[in-house]
Amino acid sequence: MIDQLVTTNVQQLIAEKQWMTLRELVADWPAPEIADLLNELGKVERVVFFRILPRKRANEVFVYLSLDEQNQLLKDLTDEETRQLLADLSPDDRTMLLEELPGRVSQRLLNLLSPEDLTEARQLLGYPEDSVGRLMTPNYVAVQRDWTLAAALTHIRTRARESETINVIYVVDKDWRLLDALELRRFIFGEPDATVASIMDDTFIAISAFADQEEAVRMMQRYDLDVLPVVDSDNVLVGIITADDVLDVAQEEATEDFHRTAAVAPLNVSYSDIGVPQLYRKRIGWLLALVFMNIFSGAAIAAFEETIAAAVALVFFLPLLIDSSGNAGSQSATLMVRALAVGDVRVGDWGKLLGRELAVATLLGVSMSIAVAVVGIFRAGPEVAMVVSLTMMLVVLAGSLIGMSLPFIFSKLKLDPATASAPLITSLADISGVLIYFSLATWLLGVG
Repeated sequence: MIDQLVTTNVQQLIAEKQWMTLRELVADWPAPEIADLLNELGKVERVVFFRILPRKRANEVFVYLSLDEQNQLLKDLTDEETRQLLADLSPDDRTMLLEELPGRVSQRLLNLLSPEDLTEARQLLGYPEDSVGRLMTPNYVAVQRDWTLAAALTHIRTRARESETINVIYVVDKDWRLLDALELRRFIFGEPDATVASIMDDTFIAISAFADQEEAVRMMQRYDLDVLPVVDSDNVLVGIITADDVLDVAQEEATEDFHRTAAVAPLNVSYSDIGVPQLYRKRIGWLLALVFMNIFSGAAIAAFEETIAAAVALVFFLPLLIDSSGNAGSQSATLMVRALAVGDVRVGDWGKLLGRELAVATLLGVSMSIAVAVVGIFRAGPEVAMVVSLTMMLVVLAGSLIGMSLPFIFSKLKLDPATASAPLITSLADISGVLIYFSLATWLLGVG
């Protein structure tokens, strides 16, 4: 956060129209801090302050503003200022802004772009939502295989300023089909008269523009890439994705998974910016569904009233047992959801993982049943202790299998595995735990 004294000083400089002093004051500030300062200023002060920033710095600061803040600032700027700002944004940042703004606003901004930028933006916006095509930038450097390295380096120098990165240079044919991806140092250390073909190894990793953004995250992590080329269905190079783009996607997907595992619909904005009505809508759906699901637990308990009446001590252990089942299930579900998300396991691996989960759950159940048996003996005697001990082992086993299996089931149904949230697992484990507990008690104690 920006110190109040700094904000007051900036406001005074604006009031006194000391533009050069103000520019010098913030010249060395990081862009995120300038963005924070903008949010502390009033409407008029914010527009004036943004206008005195150098174009390059203004572009950097704009990217760090939230969507609502960007939208508001664009409304306050003139059409010419907005046109210049949009033109200076990188294509991927511009696309992210356009696809998130309301339709009318996006269309107004598109109409302000130059014909070249408009074609580029509409091309990017034509890809499916959450696809790699929406994330990529067309600013890269490509050369042809029959060029000399000297000619290629000259071309690289010419295109360097416009490119997102020049760490990797792409080799394409005359139809712009991707042939190779080469590190810049190969061009630098090669003989100037040698051809590009002489340093090619024809081994590269590329991703389809129509692939999901999460696939780009997995590929860049797996192959330890800083930049990933994007191709269309004809293997034509249409853009690149850089590490900073992927980090944003990874953070967003991880946040969504955290929300879903807590039975909350993913938030589209930061928690500090969301209002009470929106937050209510994000949370109420699952909570209501779980209320009706938990009715089954109550119905199961009601079905064993005679057993409970004959051995009231059983009630003492009920919360302990069903909570243990839910906890074991939540552990298994969390492990499976994360493993599926990062690609460690696939849907078809369920059968192979089942045996290991059974073994682990059995060991956990035996350990916990021994612990609870000791409590059962002192609290209610050996007969009830036996029921509680056996139940503990079975409910931990059942909860673990439910927690492990649900993420695979959701994946099979083309749903996000994270939808198999901890509250859902707990509710299912509660129902199964109640049924197992009182069924065993009825049988072993000969009551009911």
